[in-house]
Amino acid sequence: MTTSQRRGLRVLAFGASGCALAAVFLAYLDPDLMLELANQVWACF
Repeated sequence: MTTSQRRGLRVLAFGASGCALAAVFLAYLDPDLMLELANQVWACF
């Protein structure tokens, strides 16, 4: 694997990770989701 291919793969991996993190953070902006997650965590106790 050449250096440029490695660099491209690294950029692609960072981009995919960034998109996944952004999707998770945007999901937490939904108040209903936050309430449901809080209820599920509270049910464990």
